[in-house]
Amino acid sequence: MPHLADGNLLLRLAEPAHPMHPEALQALETLLDREEDIFLVPQNLMEFWVVATRPRERNGLGLNAAQAEAELVRLEAQFTFLPDPPDLYRQWRLLVTTHGVVGVRAHDVRLVAAMRLHGITHLLTFNVDDFRGFDAVTVVHPGDAQGHQPVTGP
Repeated sequence: MPHLADGNLLLRLAEPAHPMHPEALQALETLLDREEDIFLVPQNLMEFWVVATRPRERNGLGLNAAQAEAELVRLEAQFTFLPDPPDLYRQWRLLVTTHGVVGVRAHDVRLVAAMRLHGITHLLTFNVDDFRGFDAVTVVHPGDAQGHQPVTGP
């Protein structure tokens, strides 16, 4: 099953001292051991950069540009990177209008749109509630990756 790794998972992987790091790492190891494909899209890496380079006192990782670049290189080497499809905006627009999505949640819907266009069925994320209610997307919390107990419903 193809999985998209959400930005919050990437951030936890980049911070070994974070309490959620072991859970993120175990989820990835479990999926990779099962030879499941794990993908990234541009938005994942852009969101990663924003938080990674934000100061720690503002809930960031406090990395400088060179450190963040090194992390991007590592992530791009570890996962399959998919470009934004040409129809991304139209798919995103259809989803936000169909589901009445407003505010900051529209950023998350862009990931759902990319998943649909790339045929990615599963999203590995700590923020399961942000992705509820979209058909054709199975949301998997890293803690549930072992048994693959998907989160469904609105």
